[in-house]
Amino acid sequence: MIVRPIQTEKAYREEAKRTYMFVAEDGASKQEIAKTVEKQYGVTVTSVRIAIRKGKKTKFSKGKHAYPGTTTRADKRIAYVTLKEGDKIKIFDEEQATEEVKDKKTDKKSDKKGDK
Repeated sequence: MIVRPIQTEKAYREEAKRTYMFVAEDGASKQEIAKTVEKQYGVTVTSVRIAIRKGKKTKFSKGKHAYPGTTTRADKRIAYVTLKEGDKIKIFDEEQATEEVKDKKTDKKSDKKGDK
């Protein structure tokens, strides 16, 4: 089973509560999601909550003069996984570290421009 982490502002707020958000496959049970997260990231899962995000309506056209229609995007199954006290998932920390490296690079470029 594939469980993919979500990296959004809401996910980072939930991280402060030791809760991480993942996109899970349709039909996956809470127990399967917990086992997969424990196996992939080497952490201990205490609880799993699941929510279904309904797909947005989108317009489409079959040609320049054809009558446009509407359809919906696929629904997403979001898993809120709470970890044991002291456990962390490194993916979210690594993203912040790469942002700091990018900031340092831009600072060096601006220093060079100021010297000329």
